[in-house]
Amino acid sequence: MNNQQINQRRLDATPRGVGVMCNFYADRAENATIWDVEGRQYTDFAAGIAVVNTGHRHPKIVAAVQAQLERFTHTAFQIVPYESAVALAERINALAPIDGPKKTAFFTTGAEAVENAIKIARVSTGRPGVIAFGGGFHGRTMMGLALTGKVQPYKAGFGPFPGEVYHLPFPAPLRGVTVQDSLDALEHLFKCDVDPARVAAIIVEPVQGEGGFNVADAALFASLRQVCDKHGILLIADEVQTGFGRTGKLFAMEHYPTRPDIMTMAKSLAGGMPLSAVCGRAEVMDAANPGGLGGTYAGNPLAVAAAHAVIDVIEQEQLLARSVALGARLQEFLSGLSERVPAIAEVRGLGSMVAMECVDPETRAPDSALVGRIQKEALERGLLLLSCGQYGNVIRFLYPLTIPDAQFDAALQTLEEAVGAAAGVAVAA
Repeated sequence: MNNQQINQRRLDATPRGVGVMCNFYADRAENATIWDVEGRQYTDFAAGIAVVNTGHRHPKIVAAVQAQLERFTHTAFQIVPYESAVALAERINALAPIDGPKKTAFFTTGAEAVENAIKIARVSTGRPGVIAFGGGFHGRTMMGLALTGKVQPYKAGFGPFPGEVYHLPFPAPLRGVTVQDSLDALEHLFKCDVDPARVAAIIVEPVQGEGGFNVADAALFASLRQVCDKHGILLIADEVQTGFGRTGKLFAMEHYPTRPDIMTMAKSLAGGMPLSAVCGRAEVMDAANPGGLGGTYAGNPLAVAAAHAVIDVIEQEQLLARSVALGARLQEFLSGLSERVPAIAEVRGLGSMVAMECVDPETRAPDSALVGRIQKEALERGLLLLSCGQYGNVIRFLYPLTIPDAQFDAALQTLEEAVGAAAGVAVAA
């Protein structure tokens, strides 16, 4: 069975609403490499959308899942609990940058974590309102979409969405949006749209994922913390994409002196197994009554075993330091490339959560078409890249942190060739 045959079967069997980027089908994967069903290999700079920070099929994670398979695969933690989930909650409580005693609840997806974080915030404060940011992405459930600040392709046609959700502009220097602009918008919101006494939480990504890898300024978090403390509002850090080493810290909030009240996490938490979590201050997390939180597959034992192994691998293989080193190499490379390619308007990121934004060199308008061409040229050369940004004009780099040096260097060479071909410029140094 070849790629074309399988693709026709997909078109016949699955809805078009499930967008698929690649025209090939995975057969196997290892570390930073994926092989398709026809034997071609690709360097994976997507990592399943930041899910396999520890690489595809890391031996220690595979071994942990295999060992759990020999014991049991499911009991439903809410029916028959198991010690491994308790131990994982204890580990996350010890690691999460939240002040005071903490508690953690497990779920299945990032969207589920966000939904439950909002539930917890509302029951804890007795308030309905939630404030999010333009360009933010918080999932495809109805509340996740209400919070998400990007219409196409996520929100179009799916409304109405849950009420009492408000949005602020996210600081983006390239777009001329400052921290003060965001804070002024928050003050305007309180004056014109919602009494702060009705707001349960402000939710924010330390580095916007879908929004274009915009890095939050420390001043933004400091001011949000001050506002939250003044009005009794909870601060939620959405670390679904930024967590588990992607930014050079275990959690991106460790880059800031500000501490949130609640954190959401998923993606690389379990190295490819479906697991998410909400960690928060103990008194906040205990606000919901028994039975108010949970889910049939929440905290699946196979995923919990994988998560223990992920944390071990990050520590033992010093992946936080490697994230910083690889990200610095990539940013230096992209900055050099931008000197030869005027369409590259900005290179930004934290650790190995790096992006380059593309614009028309003359008008400075966002250039999503160029990004599409770069992706196509790269894919033809065996390099898998993802786009993002409110205008679809940003390429984000999400390689596994375990990628071998030689493969990483070869990927940068491929990227250089793809950018040159797509932009129609000579890029040889």
